[in-house]
Amino acid sequence: MLIPDKISAYINKRTSDIWEIQNDHRKYFQKIIVVPSIAESKSLPTLINSLEQNDGLELLNTLLLIVVNNSISSSEEVKIDNQVTLDYLRDIKTSLNISFIDACSNGKELDDKNGGVGLARKIGMDLALTKFDYLSINKKILICTDADCIVDLNYLSEISQEFNRNNYEAAVVNFAHDINGDDEETKAIVCYEIFLRYYVLGLNFAKSDYAFHTIGSTMLCTPEAYVKVEGMNKRKAAEDFYFLEKLAKIYPIGEIKSTYVYPSKRGSWRVPFGTGRSVDRYLLNERDEYQLYNPKSFIILKNWLEVFYDRSLSQPELVSGSLNIAKNIHPSLYEFLIQQNFQNFINKVLIKGTNPNEIEKQKHFWFDAFRTLKLIHYLRDETYPNINMFDAIDELLKMMSIENMIKRNSAIPELEIQKEYLLLLRKIQS
Repeated sequence: MLIPDKISAYINKRTSDIWEIQNDHRKYFQKIIVVPSIAESKSLPTLINSLEQNDGLELLNTLLLIVVNNSISSSEEVKIDNQVTLDYLRDIKTSLNISFIDACSNGKELDDKNGGVGLARKIGMDLALTKFDYLSINKKILICTDADCIVDLNYLSEISQEFNRNNYEAAVVNFAHDINGDDEETKAIVCYEIFLRYYVLGLNFAKSDYAFHTIGSTMLCTPEAYVKVEGMNKRKAAEDFYFLEKLAKIYPIGEIKSTYVYPSKRGSWRVPFGTGRSVDRYLLNERDEYQLYNPKSFIILKNWLEVFYDRSLSQPELVSGSLNIAKNIHPSLYEFLIQQNFQNFINKVLIKGTNPNEIEKQKHFWFDAFRTLKLIHYLRDETYPNINMFDAIDELLKMMSIENMIKRNSAIPELEIQKEYLLLLRKIQS
């Protein structure tokens, strides 16, 4: 297969020769699903079964590439489970095109410094670049999901159609955790998904460029976009946040709302924060989980972004007045910008810049997803502490003129009312 020059250059420069694709196929594919798997011998068959229910023609053009991984210092229990997974993948009979990468056996383990979900995704995504059908006129799509997920029947067809119809280079697919039941794990995941959706809704209110979910099991991009941002990072957690942030600095992040991935609601030791850690924290009652950012923080963000991206302001006006305007919006915003060395950005970009489009691009780069989150956290710590979860949602919905017919009689309502709030947030974002 002839690989485009830029992708070939990335492969030669960035990929490792320690790992290789096993159970390789002679054909090439339009879609490749990369799945990191560590101690997932019980979960993986469920994911595979859900993929098998997808359209047969889509399956013909799709490769499922599983990265079975552990670090050198992983427990014997994890290592044994991974060997069970490898045996399962070697013997599986399925309608799927399945290949795998052994990143867990002696000599192939991940090093302890970098070993984790980021490196596992990177290994799989890097090697996936060698298996795309680059001669196809259809979009080639790198799909990320996790071993403990299941997907809809129309998962592959909707991803294909949306990428080709909208000419996406990067996107996220919709998600929903299983909220059936009334056990403690269900209570934890309802609380956590509300937190995720509330934050993105607040960013939408503020008209942030980074108002999208950053969940590893929902990420999609073309191989061209992947190499453009120099590939996946090696982070042990938040690899999804930083990867999507890199993509969003160059490409609009599409949202595929017509199909779902369903992540697990379990607690997990696999990452130091994120879904599994949040569920564990809830179960251990380590802190009050029923709190959210004060909606007033999103008002400050909104007002700042309106000024920051206002093209009607001349450059001299923006240079001379931006910090004063920030102080008028809120003193804490001004203090945050000073702390973030905004003056240096003014001097380097706003004063010296002559190309308006380049200046707008640099603004987008500077006030990125991480700096946006840092501002919200700064406001939380210095000015507007977190407030009751359901008060926060009620206030934000009112600010956005979104009808809310939910009735509650207490600060933390019963689980069924909490589920109503979550379903309303899902509906708003679907």
